[in-house]
Amino acid sequence: MAKKFEKKIVEPEIKYDNFIVAKFTNQLMWSGKKKTALRIIYNAFDFIEKETKQNPLDVFLKAIENVSPLLEVKPRRVGGATYQVPVEVKGDRKLSLAMKWIIKTSRSKKGKSMYQKLAEELIEASQNKGNSVKKKEDTHRMAEANRAFAHFAW
Repeated sequence: MAKKFEKKIVEPEIKYDNFIVAKFTNQLMWSGKKKTALRIIYNAFDFIEKETKQNPLDVFLKAIENVSPLLEVKPRRVGGATYQVPVEVKGDRKLSLAMKWIIKTSRSKKGKSMYQKLAEELIEASQNKGNSVKKKEDTHRMAEANRAFAHFAW
């Protein structure tokens, strides 16, 4: 009998008392350096507050919501051919993909410190602009293009 997967429970982050910020911290962390990841996030939130004059947590949550995909494609092998089948993205995966895309696009930018790159990407994503939103739109476009194979989803 296969072992049942148990979902890991993440404690809410201390300063903002939010589970999503805590999960984002864990995604951002490299080599177990959680304090460094927290410092980057706090500095980014301070930068967001200074630039936009809005609550940084609201900007962050709006950015995550704007980047979260509704559809994605998964390869299905049917009769020797592999089809890209569009499937709906469920809650936890939606959140995880959004965080990964924001972090990846922030890291790919050059010339500034990480907290500034992250803050700028979050501000752009909250306004439905930026590379992470473009990634979401590309994913949706790919799913739309392969809609003909939707009947292979099971």
